[in-house]
Amino acid sequence: MPLPDILLTRLDALEGRFAELERDLASPALAADPQRYAALAKERASLEEVVALYRGYRRLLKDLDEARSLALQSEDPALRTLAREEAQRLEGRREEMERALRLALLPKDPNDERDVFVEIRAGVGGEEAALFATDLFRMYQRYAQRKGWRVSVLDRHQTGLGGLKEVVFEVSGKGAYSRLKHESGVHRVQRVPITEAGGRIHTSTATVAVLPEVEEVEVHIDPADLRVETFRASGHGGQNVQKVETAVRITHIPTGIVVTCQEERSQYQNRVRAMQILRARLYDLERRRREEEVAAQRRSQVGAGERAEKIRTYNFPQDRVTDHRLDLTLHNLQAILDGDLDPLLDALMAQEEARRLAMLASPSDAPS
Repeated sequence: MPLPDILLTRLDALEGRFAELERDLASPALAADPQRYAALAKERASLEEVVALYRGYRRLLKDLDEARSLALQSEDPALRTLAREEAQRLEGRREEMERALRLALLPKDPNDERDVFVEIRAGVGGEEAALFATDLFRMYQRYAQRKGWRVSVLDRHQTGLGGLKEVVFEVSGKGAYSRLKHESGVHRVQRVPITEAGGRIHTSTATVAVLPEVEEVEVHIDPADLRVETFRASGHGGQNVQKVETAVRITHIPTGIVVTCQEERSQYQNRVRAMQILRARLYDLERRRREEEVAAQRRSQVGAGERAEKIRTYNFPQDRVTDHRLDLTLHNLQAILDGDLDPLLDALMAQEEARRLAMLASPSDAPS
């Protein structure tokens, strides 16, 4: 589909701005203002890719017109054949470049390159839900390993059978948020629990929240709004394994958000980590509040953990994983639990990309 006029107008404007920035950056007078020079250089760099694509696209259209004309007007049959073949090749290339231009015009998610905090909590299903939360934790650990990302556990609460009531961990690596943000929501499992003597299939849930890590300057927290408590860090099954109070619990009084961290070796380190998680939660809370002002019907990132609220189902008897946002079912459950998440995440990213591309040329997206 050819680019609509509204996008061509936007591309012309971006190319004009790029040329203006190049003139400004070449001005000797700008050398006296390093801060402004850096800001303009950053803006120029952000436009360079889309402007280069647009210029290449215009050259391609010119070549395509010439090939079509030659295919129609040349008196040499061999030359007409070659021109038709070239026109077909350029037509395919045109479609590729138009898609690339649409993608380049999409606004970037400012959080995509950030590290993330992932919180997994057992939902409906008692001990089986806690065991499923453990499976999800291992799945993300293995996926991070495949990507070369680092995982740091910040807080966890285990059950007597080795399940996880809750686990909070950081994933550090390029593009962590851009991929893992699609995991937020309620995950459902259907299987025969190890605690079930009759062999009946049970349905349980766990919730996953993925929060981008934010800088201190991005979220202001008044120390007067915090209640800080310390306690002994606990080991597996809840036994106290330290004689000193290194674990930290921070309550943000205005929102009621409670954060605990006990995996670091010192109280200071746990407090720093807890504040990082608190900032991420407050940032996410404000982000969702703003989105709900625009779309009042938007659901919050994680539901209550009820069985009906789900983004994905893991069915063990049928060896299938179904992502309900995609209406996609894969029959490779064990591979997915072993960290092979890319088939699902690639499809989710493609779905989001298609939705945003469909909105790109709408009148509300027109440049002001």
